[in-house]
Amino acid sequence: MFSAVYMSETLQQGPQDLKSDCLENWCPLESRLPASAGLTYELCAGIVDKPELSLKEIARQEVLEECGYDVPLDSLKRITSYRKLKQLRTVQFKTKEPAYATRSGVGVTGSKQTLFYAEVTDEMKTGKGGGCPEEGELIEAVEIPLRDSMDFAFDETFPKTMGVIFCFMWFQSNIAPKLPAKVE
Repeated sequence: MFSAVYMSETLQQGPQDLKSDCLENWCPLESRLPASAGLTYELCAGIVDKPELSLKEIARQEVLEECGYDVPLDSLKRITSYRKLKQLRTVQFKTKEPAYATRSGVGVTGSKQTLFYAEVTDEMKTGKGGGCPEEGELIEAVEIPLRDSMDFAFDETFPKTMGVIFCFMWFQSNIAPKLPAKVE
């Protein structure tokens, strides 16, 4: 299965035969991009599919599963929520095939996203994180030094969601000014 980001990167490399039932015709082996072309920097996230749990409880479970930190429930602070929209854009290929509509951005559901913030310490680290490979997750927790955070947020060579950029900006406006001067 290809990710939407991988498919977008592949389409930017040149026209593809999207009508073919044969994977080799769609993306010939010799021109296939490495799997890393489909990786992005994203926030820790999860699907809200457990009605018996609050959003905070689900967020806590996801932090543990994906990042390996056992965060106390009362330390999770709600930032805001927003909706991912189903914006469509048209991609026209160099061939005379009709244009195909694709959804832009990461995610295609128009789902509501709720953002939480929590500070973590080394003492909270109880596992390696990494998500659930049996669910198709390939997760590596990445730490960005505070001094590099805004450069990372606006560096277009690092594929990331708008949520990542927003959260870095939120942190710089709401948390960083209150930190001791020597925090890295």
